[in-house]
Amino acid sequence: MIRSLYTASTGMVHQMNRMDVITNNMANSDTTAYKKEGSTSQSFDAVYGIKINDSSVNYIHQNIGKMSLGVKVGETYTDYSDGNLEETGQSFDVALAGKGFFAISYADKNGNESVRYTRDGNFVLNKDGILMTRDGDFVLGGDNEIIVIPEGETMNIDEMGRISAGGQVIGNLALVDFEDYNYLKKFGENMYTTVDGAVEIPATCKVYQGYLEASNVNVISEMVELISVTRDYESNQKVIQSVDSSLEKSVSLGRIR
Repeated sequence: MIRSLYTASTGMVHQMNRMDVITNNMANSDTTAYKKEGSTSQSFDAVYGIKINDSSVNYIHQNIGKMSLGVKVGETYTDYSDGNLEETGQSFDVALAGKGFFAISYADKNGNESVRYTRDGNFVLNKDGILMTRDGDFVLGGDNEIIVIPEGETMNIDEMGRISAGGQVIGNLALVDFEDYNYLKKFGENMYTTVDGAVEIPATCKVYQGYLEASNVNVISEMVELISVTRDYESNQKVIQSVDSSLEKSVSLGRIR
């Protein structure tokens, strides 16, 4: 009976984790190029139930079958499927369709620079004509160089990521993809960093100027999932309440005797 309390409590913890993931997805449903997350679960390793102190088998301990100890929180994964492309008409808005990422030069609060990756192409020009993210990080071009647009010139980007201004090609966007996305780790809302073992490969995406990629979160699906989580959580609560009531009655009977 006590094991029932433990099993139900693990179910509640799992549903709380699912709720955290879902609410984070819904909060970022309007974040440019956000990739939704999902959660997994695993059963605890099955253990053998053992019969002890049974005179019918001469008090020999016997395995009487396997039993599960409940559910444990698994991994959180990212769905990298494309979001819809939304037309903005802004020349510094750039969207990717297909597999690939923009390379960004990210500087932390101590001034240390490193390369991060994103699908968010909501770019701007600073006063020096350098192409940057809205957070002030440099957008990288070929050979990880910054991209500078000549003053007074209009920037055009073709589907291959080649940048032209004043009728001449002045560079290209650094587009990167990876052999296995399991070696990517989320950094903030919609940026990624690599971990040991990540292998870069050429990107196969197409570039669309004047568009932004929307989040791939389906709010209706997330709401349905949230309702399911709430009901599952309540079911586990009822199990605990039922077991608690049974234990209370058992204790009361023991006192009467």
